[in-house]
Amino acid sequence: MNRSLPDFAAALVVIPVALVLLAARISGSSRPLAEPVAAPAVDAVSNSTTEDTAVFAGGCFWGIEAVFDHVKGVKSAVSGYAGGNAVNPSYEQVSTGDTGHAESVQVIYDPSQVSYGKLLQIFFSVAHDPTQLNRQGPDQGTQYRSAIFYNTPQQQQVAENYIKQLTAAKTFSRPIVTRVAKLHGFYRAEEYHQHYLEQHPNQLYIVINDKPKVAALKKEFPDVYKN
Repeated sequence: MNRSLPDFAAALVVIPVALVLLAARISGSSRPLAEPVAAPAVDAVSNSTTEDTAVFAGGCFWGIEAVFDHVKGVKSAVSGYAGGNAVNPSYEQVSTGDTGHAESVQVIYDPSQVSYGKLLQIFFSVAHDPTQLNRQGPDQGTQYRSAIFYNTPQQQQVAENYIKQLTAAKTFSRPIVTRVAKLHGFYRAEEYHQHYLEQHPNQLYIVINDKPKVAALKKEFPDVYKN
């Protein structure tokens, strides 16, 4: 879906699609996004006392970034591209699905305030639906896949163990399709994508797809929510 359309034109596309997807989610969803999942049984131990980096992909990066922007201990959340082959790709290139990149968010956080495991729990609970393959909400294509890009072997181990934990607990009624892959590069997206929810809080795409994620974070994780 081309989200660079003017707000009004985009709204004409988003509304009917969103209503159809909402009906499908109500009738056959694996789990409401606003319901938190269990915390990881094993968490990462940071070697840094100041900051670490995590990279997540789960559909449009606007919503993922908005969620982590509201997490205590997160110093910055940046929308960008990861997981592909092209160097410094543009939004238009990534949107074709040919570069192999996923719309992703780089989260720089203070491990003394929020752990990698807590970020994973938020990612699986309210940021996206990890059972949707190559799509999220009204957006479809490999660029909208669910993925965790790890920086260290420890992050890889924690992420893979967490997926096994959630699968064994039958947390979701459908299989988790989230990929765990080594981060080979993160490319910052164009400036108009940064903090998009904050810049366009009343755009219908944001109201329908992304504001509910932030509201769910506030409701389900009040201990780490920040305005």
